[in-house]
Amino acid sequence: MKDVLYLDDLEQAEALLKPQRVEVLRQLAEPHSCTEVAGVLDQTPQRVYYHVKRLVDAGLVRQVAERRVRGINEGLYQATAHSYWLSPGLVGRIGDRRVRDALSLGHLLDLMEEVQHDVAALDPAPELPSLGVSGEIRVAPERRQEFLDDLRDTLQSLFSRYGGAEGDAFKLALACYPRSGRD
Repeated sequence: MKDVLYLDDLEQAEALLKPQRVEVLRQLAEPHSCTEVAGVLDQTPQRVYYHVKRLVDAGLVRQVAERRVRGINEGLYQATAHSYWLSPGLVGRIGDRRVRDALSLGHLLDLMEEVQHDVAALDPAPELPSLGVSGEIRVAPERRQEFLDDLRDTLQSLFSRYGGAEGDAFKLALACYPRSGRD
């Protein structure tokens, strides 16, 4: 089972975005039959099978085994991933694409979409390290430009020091944005 399945196909997204199918998918984190899932969700096995069939067709669930129960073959199904990410590209751009500079919110949104796509495409098998760091920095308004200049200079130094053509390639994406008041 994959950690993340990145959905950039509209048919996959449509199959997933039905509340009953999401509930069925949650039940299929471990292999189960449609009858077992129906019992948990208080639905008929036929109704669950209908949803499972749509999820299988979309590549979100797969049959992992089959067993004989009371003279009939019963499939055991399991989700294909632990997590499903919807590509922002499914909606597409609305309106004209504006020229974006490095300080614009639009540039940050484009960067986050790129990171989401790249992370979802990673193969977890290689033992290459990754790093996630998060923190909060407080900067007085009159020192914002100084902070941004220091940050840019520090990163340029790293790019210069490790920007050679040899070794494992890593992508560095840094997002710096104001915190919302919702926390």
